[in-house]
Amino acid sequence: MAAAGGGSGGGAAAAAAAALWSEVNRCGQNGDFARALKSVNKILQISKDDVTALQCKVVCLIQNGSFKEALSVINTHTKVLTSDIIAFEKAYCEYRLNRIENALKTIQSASQQTDKLKELYGQVLYRLERYDDCLAAYRDLIRNSQDEYEEERKTNLSAVVAAQSTWERVVPEDLGLREATYELCYNTACALIGQGKLNEAMKKLQKAEELCRQSLSEDSDVTEEDIEAELAIIHGQMAYIMQLQGRTEDALQLYNQIIKLKPTDVGLLAVIANNIITINKDQNVFDSKKKVKLTNAEGVEHKLSKKQLQAIEFNKALLAMYTNQADQCRKLSASLQSQSPEHLLPVLIQAAQLCREKQHAKAIGLLQDFADQHPASAAEIKLTMAQLKIAQGSVTKACIILRSIEELQHKPGMVSALVTMYSHEEDIDSAIEVFTQAIQWYQQFQAKSPVHLSLIREAANFKLKHGRKKEAISDLEELWKQNPKDVHTLAQLISAYSLVDPEKAKVLSKHLPSSDTMSLKVDVDALENSHGATYVRKKAGKLAGDSQQKEQGQGDVKKKKKKKKGKLPKNYDPKVTPDPERWLPMRERSYYRGRKKGKKKDQVGKGTQGSTTAGSSELDASRTASSPPTSPRPGSAAAVSATSNVIPPRHQKPAGAPATKKKQQQKKKKGGKGGW
Repeated sequence: MAAAGGGSGGGAAAAAAAALWSEVNRCGQNGDFARALKSVNKILQISKDDVTALQCKVVCLIQNGSFKEALSVINTHTKVLTSDIIAFEKAYCEYRLNRIENALKTIQSASQQTDKLKELYGQVLYRLERYDDCLAAYRDLIRNSQDEYEEERKTNLSAVVAAQSTWERVVPEDLGLREATYELCYNTACALIGQGKLNEAMKKLQKAEELCRQSLSEDSDVTEEDIEAELAIIHGQMAYIMQLQGRTEDALQLYNQIIKLKPTDVGLLAVIANNIITINKDQNVFDSKKKVKLTNAEGVEHKLSKKQLQAIEFNKALLAMYTNQADQCRKLSASLQSQSPEHLLPVLIQAAQLCREKQHAKAIGLLQDFADQHPASAAEIKLTMAQLKIAQGSVTKACIILRSIEELQHKPGMVSALVTMYSHEEDIDSAIEVFTQAIQWYQQFQAKSPVHLSLIREAANFKLKHGRKKEAISDLEELWKQNPKDVHTLAQLISAYSLVDPEKAKVLSKHLPSSDTMSLKVDVDALENSHGATYVRKKAGKLAGDSQQKEQGQGDVKKKKKKKKGKLPKNYDPKVTPDPERWLPMRERSYYRGRKKGKKKDQVGKGTQGSTTAGSSELDASRTASSPPTSPRPGSAAAVSATSNVIPPRHQKPAGAPATKKKQQQKKKKGGKGGW
């Protein structure tokens, strides 16, 4: 019974297992992995160490996104699920859980490298930023594979090339990839950005946008919002190009448009937010604080490269400094320095924060320590130290620091800066010493180069300016020996000798070319009408042309403009000599006697009410006939004999006070108006 029961039970179990396997197979084909997992678990209840069932369970968990649980099943059944059987699934779970180093070890420990493992190996190398190895892996895959995934492999290959160009500044080789998809166009544009070919990159991005719209619009289920979401990464790269080109307003507008779409890619949002912060700098700090939150989203660290994450952290530290969060700034910069001890930016941020706190000496000490520990970055650090010294007013100390940078001592920019600073401090000897050291370096390594000759000339000009004539002459003679046909140098040399040895200047002047041999083709008109001309001839060309046309039409006779005769007074008498003082003001003429007093006009309204004046008798009509006139009547001058010496009107002095008084009143009135 027992045996029979056992046999009967075993047959029932086998039949149940077969039914369950059929269910698993059917659900797997339909993509219903949740239901398939239930059936697999039932099979494992019947046979807990069934290798096939365990493999199916791991696959179902992976398909459902349960990577931790899948990895737990693999690690729990290591005796059954050996690395040869389950290597790909284990490595894939580790890869999806961002355990990239573990995934690499799992792949490398596999006894057989299948095509699936090679594909995953390429992805792992890309995440580890080992781009050279990744490029070799994808090339091998493309060469030895022929299936429907070839286009995807080429896209991944182009992504590796773009990363090399962007992060390692490697000039990419032409892989001959046909840009048939928008992903390939996008990756090509990224590679061009890495090379600095921004205009070409923008054209590629525009093409990628067009291809993306075409491919997505063919699917009727894809909405316009879906298309815009897919285009977000392309538009983000376009905005980045605009930012690099200095079109910050356009870039900012496009960045904000992308953020409004709320894309699901946290990496894209973090990069856009970081770029907006860089545009804002120390302005619009409130907006920058809001954008920083986007860079702290979960999973960002797995979406971006190390350099991208580092740039974001740098900007966070700078923002903390701009917002006067000194402790936060120090904390972030110290963390960055511990992660990258050789990197320059964390130290510069710390020094800047110390300067904001007026601790310049401490900032310079910090920079000096870093320069001593990292000689490769000493030049940049010392330039910053010199800038801090200049800000403190210690120009001489700044010069000492700059002169300690041996690799830059001979550079024209450094020479110019040092000479300017020493001149400001009136240390002419040190300035000349800077010139001498730079000239000696070029004499040894780049003799007769344009920079060498230019430095000699500049040194000579500087010495002449500061009264070092003999030293300047020595430099000019050296320069003339290098090029005896240089008339400009010869002229300078003669000018310098004329201040020290006029006879020598005369001898040298014989080497100057004669005026006959010098063919100077100078357009005088163009020179006079040039922008910098001090004398500009009047432009009479148009008038002259018009007059020539008139002359040609009317003949050679030139019409002279007639002068108009001046107008004469109505009572002008040519026989009478004009008053020689007629041009003088009335008060300044010799015959002016002043105003007569006692006139009626002056007396009207004066005195107390009802009183009479001394001239009231003149108002009496009965006395008018016998009273002699106090002023000439109208026409009295005409009644005088013509033989007398009469001055005609306008030429004669006023005959009575009333006329003079009227003029004076008018002047007073006019003056009063002006005074108000």
